[in-house]
Amino acid sequence: MRKTSLIIVIACIFFGCGPFQKALRVEPKGNASQPEAAAEQSTDRDETDVGRVAREMMADCLSGAWIPAYVGVTGDKPVVTVGPIHDWTDEGIDARTFTAGCEQELSESDQVSFAASQRRPEEAGEESSDQQEFVSRETIRQIKVEAGANFVLVGAIRSMADTTAGSGSPYYQVELEMINTKTMARVWRGSERINK
Repeated sequence: MRKTSLIIVIACIFFGCGPFQKALRVEPKGNASQPEAAAEQSTDRDETDVGRVAREMMADCLSGAWIPAYVGVTGDKPVVTVGPIHDWTDEGIDARTFTAGCEQELSESDQVSFAASQRRPEEAGEESSDQQEFVSRETIRQIKVEAGANFVLVGAIRSMADTTAGSGSPYYQVELEMINTKTMARVWRGSERINK
């Protein structure tokens, strides 16, 4: 009798029945790591925010008076390119994602002609010592020669703290400028917030 009971217990362990089946059940891999799922969801949200901000800022830039003013003088569409967009945060953000979004919006616009720079934004220039300007005059000239651009978009992403109502919540501030490569005049400036 004991031998038969022992065989039944062993069979239940190996073939999964009754309480043993519940005890040995393993959760499916997709539900096993909630932190990983949350991280993926956060990454998706961040990429969505970056794309949204790039679209909104480029729409504002392209609606500026600088384009009709240039066309009125020259009779041609302005040639634009994207220069350095610096990461001045402590988080090591890959600004190339945002840069690519701006490039796409400009290249698909029928209001400007887009010229791709031969150098990557992270290689294209030097930050000023006080970080008050996004690129030096020499960098703008180099970009003009490389891309043949009349205007270059430059900027930075900074870490900020929301001081309203004493919340101190951290966020990213994206600051962009469109610069005339000949006169160095700033023809457009925009800033947008991305919540962390």
